[in-house]
Amino acid sequence: MGCCSARCMLILLCCLQLITALERQVFDFLGYQWAPIMINFFHIIMVILGLFGVIQYRSRYVVMYLLWTLLWVGWNVFVSCLYLDLGGLSKDSDVLSLGVSSHRSWWKDNGPGCESDGLPSAGWQNQRNPELTTVLSCWLEYQYIEILHCILQLLVSLPGFVYACYIVSTFSDVEDSFNFVGELYHPSKPSQLLF
Repeated sequence: MGCCSARCMLILLCCLQLITALERQVFDFLGYQWAPIMINFFHIIMVILGLFGVIQYRSRYVVMYLLWTLLWVGWNVFVSCLYLDLGGLSKDSDVLSLGVSSHRSWWKDNGPGCESDGLPSAGWQNQRNPELTTVLSCWLEYQYIEILHCILQLLVSLPGFVYACYIVSTFSDVEDSFNFVGELYHPSKPSQLLF
C-alpha cells in the first residue's frame, strides 16, 4: 500500500479531525456551551467509527461517516453564521448554551491578549458571575476565534468527505468483485487505492 493512498489520507484526516474536535470540546466545556458539547461528542464518535470503517474495510461505517460529515459541515456553517450575526442569528442568544446558563464562549473573557477590567469593588470579589467582568480589549475578538475553529473543521472535513466518497466507491467495487473460480475477493489483501 502506498504512502499517499486515499485510505491513508482519510486515516490522517480522521486523526486530524479527532485532535481538532477534542481541542474544541475542551474550550466548549470551559464555556459551558452545551449544544456544541453534545454535537462535538457525536462528532468524535462518528469520526472514530469512520476511522474504524476505513481501517477494517467496512464501507457501511464510511458511509455513516459521510452522512455525518454533511451534518457536521452544516453545524459549522450554522455556528459561523451565529457568531457573524447573519441570517437573523445573534451571538448574544442562548442557543449554544441551550438557555441553561448565562455562560458564553470561553474565548470572550480569555482570548489572546485580552485585558479585563476588574470588578468594581471589593464586595463583588466573591461573585462568580461572568457577566460582571468586562473585557476591555483583545488581540482577536472571541467570535473570530470561534469562526476560525469552524473554518479549521471545514478545511479538514471537506477533503475527508471527498476521500471518503472515493473510498466508498472503491470498497464497493472490491466487494462486488468475483473471479468466477468460486472465490470472493478477501479484503485482507486490498488493491492499491490511488488518488
